[in-house]
Amino acid sequence: MPLQPVSPPLTSIPLGEATEPSAANGANSSPHLKVFLSTFLTIFLAELGDKTQLATLLLTAKSHAPWIVFAGAGTALVLTSLIGVWLGSWLAQRISPQTLEKAAGLLLLLISAQLFWEVFHL
Repeated sequence: MPLQPVSPPLTSIPLGEATEPSAANGANSSPHLKVFLSTFLTIFLAELGDKTQLATLLLTAKSHAPWIVFAGAGTALVLTSLIGVWLGSWLAQRISPQTLEKAAGLLLLLISAQLFWEVFHL
C-alpha cells in the first residue's frame, strides 16, 4: 500500500494558504480553521468596547490586580462560551439552521425595537 502525503500541522500553515485549496494533494483547506477564524473575528469585534470590557477595566483599576481580574474574566467568558456552544449544539439537533437564523434575527429585532421604544418613549 503506497504512503499517502501527510498534511503539515496547522501551526506551520501560513494564514494566506489556510483558506485556499491545497494544490499538492487537491484537498480543501481545513474547515475547522475557517470556522475558528470566523468565530474569533466575530466575537473579538463584538466584544470590543462592550460592557464586559468596561467592567473588566473598572475592576482592574479598582483592585490593582490585573492578572487576577484577567483570570476571573477569562474564566467567565470561557464558561459563557461553553454554555453558548452547548445550547447551540442542542438546538442544532432539533431545529434547522435556517429556522435558528430567522429566530435569532427576529429576537434581535424585538430587542432593538424595545430599546428604541424605551429611549424615545413612542
